[in-house]
Amino acid sequence: AGMKAGVTINPATPVCLLRDIVAQLDLVLLMSVNPGFGGQKFIPYTIDKLQELSRMLEKKGLKTDVEVDGGVYVENTPEILAAGANILVAGSAVFNGEIGANVRRFLEVM
Repeated sequence: AGMKAGVTINPATPVCLLRDIVAQLDLVLLMSVNPGFGGQKFIPYTIDKLQELSRMLEKKGLKTDVEVDGGVYVENTPEILAAGANILVAGSAVFNGEIGANVRRFLEVM
């Protein structure tokens, strides 16, 4: 029916739990903060999880989208992208201050 399948994992959920279903997914969203409120700090071990997921996808020859949500700022965007994400969610980093300027800064980095 044209639908796509995705899964979201919270910071405490290990990536290895996706091993048996990852081939059926179009998108994996890694939460890089504990869901609940904006403005939280990016959890650093998310980079390790991104790298692990990227290796898993590469090993299986998959082109699954990998999204990161939480604590995404211009400053950590290069590291997040290098670790394997291709979709970023930035709330506070965009909407706090001058929105247009914030978006331009992200686009420059990306």
